Amino acid sequence: MRLRNIPGARESIAESDYVIHDETTHKGKWHEVFGNNNPIHIEIGMGKGTFIMEMARNNPDINYVGIEKYSSVLLRALEKREQEPDIKNLYFIRMEAEYVEDVFDKDEVDRIYLNFSDPWPKDRNAKRRLTSDRFLKRYTGILKKEGTIHFKTDNIDLFDFSVETAETCGWQILVETRDLHNSEYNEGNIMTEYEKKFSVLGHKINMMIIKQPV
Repeated sequence: MRLRNIPGARESIAESDYVIHDETTHKGKWHEVFGNNNPIHIEIGMGKGTFIMEMARNNPDINYVGIEKYSSVLLRALEKREQEPDIKNLYFIRMEAEYVEDVFDKDEVDRIYLNFSDPWPKDRNAKRRLTSDRFLKRYTGILKKEGTIHFKTDNIDLFDFSVETAETCGWQILVETRDLHNSEYNEGNIMTEYEKKFSVLGHKINMMIIKQPV
């Protein structure tokens, strides 16, 4: 997908109070950022922010951090965020996913959301998938022992890869469904922009929840 460069996007992001700009200085201190000891949930690759904003709106007792690497996409999320200043439990970060251990400390995150991540379909790019063994290892560095990863995609090849990788790496699969919207797990499901789009096209949504090795 070709992303349109939006003039002034980086400048708008740099000036926003809803974006954390010195993220590495908060490692191990995120509860100070939010001013409470509530659980921390992060979404890696949050897109335009529809999912994480709804989650923050519905769960004021949970702190949320949305991570997005593309300025043009983050700007769209920021425009939504600015319309709801009463939301106090949500911040954004513009960064690459591979630096997540530089931003969050060991046992600091309670849950990670991976929604409709780039499938990187070519085998040579498998290590770049957010559910690859390389990334799962990074997540173990920040998740609490009972922390979980919630993963959704319409791409069956990526889902098969993700399930196999999780099993190989010793993660416990708590939930696995290849048709989320027609399963018992759909109750309370918050749809992302892509999820709504793909569902209209008739694509089945795959979802798994995994817990790291003990």
